[in-house]
Amino acid sequence: MKTTPFTEKHIALGAKMHEFAGYNMPIEYTGIIDEHLTVCNSVGVFDVSHMGEFWVKGPHALAFLQKVTSNNVAALVPGKIQYTCFPNEDGGIVDDLLVYQYEPEKYLLVVNASNIEKDWNWCVSHNTEGAELENSSDNMAQLAVQGPKAIQALQKLTDINLSDIPYYTFKVGEFAGEKNVIISNTGYTGAGGFELYFYPDAAIKIWNAVFEAGAEFGIKPIGLGARDTLRLEMGFCLYGNDLDDTTSPIEAGLGWITKFVDGKNFTNRPMLEKQKAEGTVRKLVGFEMIDRGIPRHGYELVTAEGDKIGIVTSGTMSPTRKIGIGMGYVKPEYSKGGTEICIDMRGRKLKAVVVKPPFRK
Repeated sequence: MKTTPFTEKHIALGAKMHEFAGYNMPIEYTGIIDEHLTVCNSVGVFDVSHMGEFWVKGPHALAFLQKVTSNNVAALVPGKIQYTCFPNEDGGIVDDLLVYQYEPEKYLLVVNASNIEKDWNWCVSHNTEGAELENSSDNMAQLAVQGPKAIQALQKLTDINLSDIPYYTFKVGEFAGEKNVIISNTGYTGAGGFELYFYPDAAIKIWNAVFEAGAEFGIKPIGLGARDTLRLEMGFCLYGNDLDDTTSPIEAGLGWITKFVDGKNFTNRPMLEKQKAEGTVRKLVGFEMIDRGIPRHGYELVTAEGDKIGIVTSGTMSPTRKIGIGMGYVKPEYSKGGTEICIDMRGRKLKAVVVKPPFRK
């Protein structure tokens, strides 16, 4: 298994480790509920060094990105970030990702850890524009410092005014004595905070500085288990669960990142444009349990009579709400808020109601 610069730290802190996307990653330390509530109420630190990072540079960078991504990259300016996806030729999604505009002809793509090789091959094989591509995934480490106290803790370590980094923007500068650290605000938890990107040789220095700065706020390391429950409470999609090669961005409720602007002829645009105009055969919805039970990935969604209407893609017991919550694809006629549906849990039909995420207000 691959390691991150922090793997030995996780093991020394007693983390429960497990393979994730080929990496030896911490799943939990003190327990998922405790870690989840720490991020909601204070500040927690995620090692997300397993994520992939690609540079796209040169005079043809914009033309390339306009072709391979669904969102309108031309709307970006330096310091701005965009959520988007790589559509495939069959109506599905190669991956969802972030695009950072560093300079007018320099972009950073941040992709999912499990898709690094797949995404890199996709970009290289579709680069008929001649953009300069560089895979820097092994030359970047990343920490996500999340929670309402993150800004107070991290401000001690930089002269950059963190209040001047609104949602989906970033700055580059000195942090904890290290130069050229990217400080961004994209947050996958809904609790506020920042992502820090830096060279791996600075990793332990930055880790120690962050934990020292956050000590007065009860800062804790957080595993991937709580990262999943936090993102699900916000209704954020996870690739491999809610998105994959067979789910279209229109079905997934990602029409807002699928821009049919003039001159942007991205992969499979005609089919996605047709879906937007005519509708889809299924829709991704959120739901809350009425009956007591925990929905899980792969459970069938059914009517009260037992007819299959869809499938659960993500589900858990909400640590803040203490009820079962989930997301799944259903036939369009069952997608309206307030619609009662059932989850088939090992032969038991348990009631749920369709709601619009986020589940945590």
